[in-house]
Amino acid sequence: MSQRKHLSRLTHVWIERPIFYITTCTRTRICLLDQETVAPILIDEWRMAHSRHGWAVGRYVVMPDHVHFFCRADQAAKSLSDFMQRWKEWTSKRIAREGGVEGMEWQAEFFDHVLRSYKSYVEKWFYVWQNPVRAGLVQNPEDWPWQGELGDLTL
Repeated sequence: MSQRKHLSRLTHVWIERPIFYITTCTRTRICLLDQETVAPILIDEWRMAHSRHGWAVGRYVVMPDHVHFFCRADQAAKSLSDFMQRWKEWTSKRIAREGGVEGMEWQAEFFDHVLRSYKSYVEKWFYVWQNPVRAGLVQNPEDWPWQGELGDLTL
């Protein structure tokens, strides 16, 4: 009986298509991502992530030297590390070409966290959404121009 009880919990632990919380930074933490010519490129590349890589992007915040975003893969999507590598390549090239910033590089690593519940998603989002306020960039999080939601990711 105890074994069945244990096995019944597994449906609550394993999530077939989890939502990932991602943070990645510029290589030397150089502050340029919140520029009018740069932030829209990042957001546009997130919009195209689904068709290019099989990854849907939900909420995001672009800070001066790092970004936070939430994403989920389709069944046939590239791996998360492959998606991140390609996204960094595309954004770096476009930032140089269209954003007027030469030599912008991302750190090779990124932080990822699997969200296991809607509550966890809401908690992480609230923390991320408050980042511009904690950094002294705005008084209210809704005043930060480089945050939003591109798609509804629900658990």
